[in-house]
Amino acid sequence: MNNEGKSDSLQGIDIPSTDIGPEQEIAELPAAGSEDASPSVPMAIEKPEAVEATKQRVDADGSPSLSVDHQPRTDEAASSVAVNSVSVKKPQSFFGERPLPAMEMAPRVLRYQSRRDFLVFGAGALAALAGTGFLLPQDTLSRMGMRRNMDSPGKEWFLNKALRIDDDVAEALYSGTRRVPTYAKSQITSLKNNYNGATPDPGYISGWKLTVGGLASGLSISLDIRNLLARFSVHEQITRLVCVEGWSAIAWWAGLRFDDLLRGYPPMSQAKWARVESSVNLDASGNFDPYFMSIDLATARHPQTLLATHFNGLPLTVDHGAPIRLLVPVKLGLKNVKAITRITYVAEEPKDYWAERGYSRYDGI
Repeated sequence: MNNEGKSDSLQGIDIPSTDIGPEQEIAELPAAGSEDASPSVPMAIEKPEAVEATKQRVDADGSPSLSVDHQPRTDEAASSVAVNSVSVKKPQSFFGERPLPAMEMAPRVLRYQSRRDFLVFGAGALAALAGTGFLLPQDTLSRMGMRRNMDSPGKEWFLNKALRIDDDVAEALYSGTRRVPTYAKSQITSLKNNYNGATPDPGYISGWKLTVGGLASGLSISLDIRNLLARFSVHEQITRLVCVEGWSAIAWWAGLRFDDLLRGYPPMSQAKWARVESSVNLDASGNFDPYFMSIDLATARHPQTLLATHFNGLPLTVDHGAPIRLLVPVKLGLKNVKAITRITYVAEEPKDYWAERGYSRYDGI
């Protein structure tokens, strides 16, 4: 019972301080409301003395007291209390958490479903293991004790397809306005010599020239380092070189922008790619192994793509690709070709040294 219910029942028996008699009080009581006036329910009327005592206790503290009357409740009072104490259920939110429904299942059915779920899970695990084994290199499988050769054209096709999807996503997300972070000189770290093969003999530097083909003029030109530095502005940047092997280094580079070379010697109108060749042409054993790479012209025009001529404030050494190397901070290190000797603009995507060996062709970061 709440306080609101109590005050309603007291209003029905509160008597103003007049000379009206008990008989008149009985006649006025049904006027409290049609719901309270029930002719079939007998009503108990308190004596005036009891009513007056109740009124005095209410007036003494300004509010109805819990101990107003120790008499048993009448049916009318109980009905009034029942109506006032009804609580309306708050509507549940659409996104609110709902209780889980109780589910009953026979033990025999539960055992059957548990056994079936276990078999399905085991079959899925075996399929995943088989699929993983299908994709792992043969050397890894041999170390795991699986001697059977699992190399196949289907495996090669699947892996190449996955790499192609990754390249397509990276190429779609490329933006010429997005720049990689630059750093302060205090953040520079050491950069190791990481040629694919043997470090070239420095004898090639004296006769070095950069040959550029596939031009709009239909001609090919040869430029030496003096021509390049005299014609084009030198730009500096401190960026991170990220290698596919998992290491990275922050270095200070300077050189001409590839975009400036494209503007100075425009490629043919249908050109979309550049094939870049290098003086690096020997493998680690000294065998002939020419190194070449492809780069899309959209990336070549990126403002941070340089034909670098200086490293940490000094002219490039042979270890770092003298006299000129490609620096593409938005690509992995294998696209940053050292000791460039030739650039050829073409319409179709050319071959790429590492892509032919199973690596990505785009290599964006």
